[in-house]
Amino acid sequence: MVIKAIVELQAKPGRRAELKSLLENMVAQQGPGQLGFLGSTRYEVLEDPDMLIEIADWESAEARAAHMQESAATGAYAPLLEMLAAPFRVTVIKQLP
Repeated sequence: MVIKAIVELQAKPGRRAELKSLLENMVAQQGPGQLGFLGSTRYEVLEDPDMLIEIADWESAEARAAHMQESAATGAYAPLLEMLAAPFRVTVIKQLP
């Protein structure tokens, strides 16, 4: 079942554009090769100039979990984590029947 992951990313002050660029490059380079990854879109939060939201589509929660385990093991998200002012927050959702 297709799921969506809503990821809230709080950039260090004044670095949202840089964070957006880094995310877009990561998705362009690594996204097509990720099993189960269907794509993602980034959004700005109008009330917070340093907040960025990414909504990613995955074939399943298991595919996303496998990707996250692999990324943690390889340190793939280390450059991204260095740009954050706080830990990111993820909400995984699926459409109701």
